[in-house]
Amino acid sequence: MSLNIHHLTRIYGLQKAVDDISFSVDEGEIVGFLGPNGAGKSTTMKIATTYLPPTSGTVTVGGFDVATQAMQVKQITGYLPEHNPLYLDLFVHEYLRFVGKLYGIRGDRLKKRVGEMIELCGLSREQNKRIEELSKGYRQRVGLAQALLHDPQVLILDEPTTGLDPNQILEIRKLIKAISVNKTVIFSTHIMQEVQALCDRVVIINRGKIAADDKLENILKGSGAEVVVLVEFEGNVTVDDLQALKGAKAVSATGDKTFRVVAESGVDLRPEIFRFAADKQLSLVGLRQEEYTMEKIFRELTSQEGVV
Repeated sequence: MSLNIHHLTRIYGLQKAVDDISFSVDEGEIVGFLGPNGAGKSTTMKIATTYLPPTSGTVTVGGFDVATQAMQVKQITGYLPEHNPLYLDLFVHEYLRFVGKLYGIRGDRLKKRVGEMIELCGLSREQNKRIEELSKGYRQRVGLAQALLHDPQVLILDEPTTGLDPNQILEIRKLIKAISVNKTVIFSTHIMQEVQALCDRVVIINRGKIAADDKLENILKGSGAEVVVLVEFEGNVTVDDLQALKGAKAVSATGDKTFRVVAESGVDLRPEIFRFAADKQLSLVGLRQEEYTMEKIFRELTSQEGVV
């Protein structure tokens, strides 16, 4: 099932938290919804899960309108909000049975689903503990288990690894990857590593507007971005020497013998630098192309004024 957002706007007082955005998530996709704090990610997620009404525009999940068919949307959607609300005084298995009953699951089917979610989310050793006794990582696992209990076709995760330690983050990533195989997933985060580890496509939002929407591999190629080579020589080389290379657009020294060389569009400068070093009988200590990372893309797209 798909998630479709069409000209969505949400206004709080005089502030547009979400400003006329449109995008869709198709069945089987894992889409990273990326943006800085306050960009409009959580507001969009809350509207898509029927917790907030839109000011204008439409959101449909599996063909159901979130404004007029909220119950149908909830039946096919699993949601882990940013601040994972749990009943801390309940035991893990008790809480999951309670959630299952809210979804109308009863009897043997409920017992089976709770058991499956406890095993899938790695909660077997924790199932007889009260939720208040669990670490934050295990509480997130309980949150994922409740989101998956009714076997939703669409899974919406809002900042699921916030506040976790590195080991817990890796565990939650692995779990999300495993459960997302047969589901449509939108994964909201401001952490670029999460997107690169989990997502096929990226939607970047900034100041309530869509700043980018493309496949992850295309985003990482940095369409129209500069290609930069970092080079280090053993002998003496000047900026002017490297600036004279065919295809070199700009050169700057980053140390006594290290340089940052910006190539002209479509040019791979590395063979030219190898030839230069051979002709000058210089030893190359290092030569690598600077990666166009999600962090760099994020900074460029979210630091501009008036991003549209």
